[in-house]
Amino acid sequence: MSNSTLQSLFAYKAWANSELFELLATLPPSHGEQLHTCVRTLNHVYVVDRIFRSHLSGEPCPFDATNTKDTPSLSKLHGDVKATDAWYMNYLAELTEATQFEALVFRFTDGDRGRMTREEILLHVVTHGGYHRGNVGEILKSISVSPPRDLYSKFLHVSEPKRREA
Repeated sequence: MSNSTLQSLFAYKAWANSELFELLATLPPSHGEQLHTCVRTLNHVYVVDRIFRSHLSGEPCPFDATNTKDTPSLSKLHGDVKATDAWYMNYLAELTEATQFEALVFRFTDGDRGRMTREEILLHVVTHGGYHRGNVGEILKSISVSPPRDLYSKFLHVSEPKRREA
């Protein structure tokens, strides 16, 4: 996959995250239980993003599980997710073709060994986030709140309006 496509996918991920967090911030207190479940789900995505970031960067792994015991506030998590999304965009700006296909050996948080290329890790991060944003969308639908249209095609047309021209 080209680096420009990966960059586009991560820009889409950041856009979709932002739209979802902005909507969640508008939920009334009467939906506190559902909001908590949404935050727990999105915190899991953030933690996994950070774990794979550590594999890509060679930094020590910041977590020993795929979620945290404590649940962060929505605003704290949103800030952390924005910073992590920015890290991935910066990482992709520096990624070369030679390193994109390099295989990395690591340990999952359960102790099992893993081996993935940098490209496979990046694709996992994008698809994992989309899967769980869909979970949050289903929670929102259960309380009659329409989730954002988390579509790559929508992102492309919003970010590049000229695509709508014939």
